Amino acid sequence: MAPLPGAELVQTPLQLYRYLLRCCRQLPTKGIQEHYKHAVRQGFRVHSDEDNPERILQIIKRAIEDADWIMNKYKKQN
Repeated sequence: MAPLPGAELVQTPLQLYRYLLRCCRQLPTKGIQEHYKHAVRQGFRVHSDEDNPERILQIIKRAIEDADWIMNKYKKQN
């Protein structure tokens, strides 16, 4: 289960970036939102030189799974 509708359509790094920022907006407090926005930006900086298409798809899949875990974590707290 994906955190937001449309996760299955994410195929490029830019789409992933936008998707993850939309997920951040769903988090409960401004502080938590800013924390994860910073983490998303840092992740993109770290992987910006990646050019292997298989590795990029692997990173996208893992990022969506991580976003799902984070969203579920905060849903359970509320």
